[in-house]
Amino acid sequence: MSAEPLAALILAGGLSRRMGADKALLDLAGTPMLRHTWEIAQTLTPAVWVVTAWPERYQACLPASAQWILETAPLPNTPPSGPLVAFAQALPQVEADWVLLLPCDLPALRVEVLAQWQQALPQVPPGAIAYLPHQPQGWEPLCGFYRRTCLPNLQTYVATGGRSFQQWLAQQPVQAIPNVPAEMLVNCNTPADWARYRAQLPLQTPDNAG
Repeated sequence: MSAEPLAALILAGGLSRRMGADKALLDLAGTPMLRHTWEIAQTLTPAVWVVTAWPERYQACLPASAQWILETAPLPNTPPSGPLVAFAQALPQVEADWVLLLPCDLPALRVEVLAQWQQALPQVPPGAIAYLPHQPQGWEPLCGFYRRTCLPNLQTYVATGGRSFQQWLAQQPVQAIPNVPAEMLVNCNTPADWARYRAQLPLQTPDNAG
């Protein structure tokens, strides 16, 4: 069976300590954030997986057809080891030339922007392992595309104790996505962040609530 051109992995394994509530289940205009992200990914590819240590927590907010990859902890009764390890655990289970990696907590994701990035993938240099936004503080590893061929290198890095996306990507050839809308990468980590973001959304009234 040939690989899909694109698959998507949505990471829903964070502990949301600073938020004080599960960010995947925060209400975004009547839709849980995880469902919002899943629906966007589904417009780009039918091959979408949610990567989480707690699938039972989220099954009610997604269709029965949703696909899951179980993130495992290094030891029983310990939390997962972070997004890089989750990615390394999930990537071998996906057959695709490119993988779109997303978190579940970017409320301003825009499907038309992701579609533009997807259309640019054939122009990414063959040696580049990823196509990612770049900011002054470094790469944005959780909103971009990875070639599946990065898997052996990723597994080696994780096996030697590596846990940092930034340190791993600093050792790799990565192509930067140009002209990334800054609002696409807005991340809400605290109740105050979430309140500020929601305050700028259009008010839901009976006329515009759908």
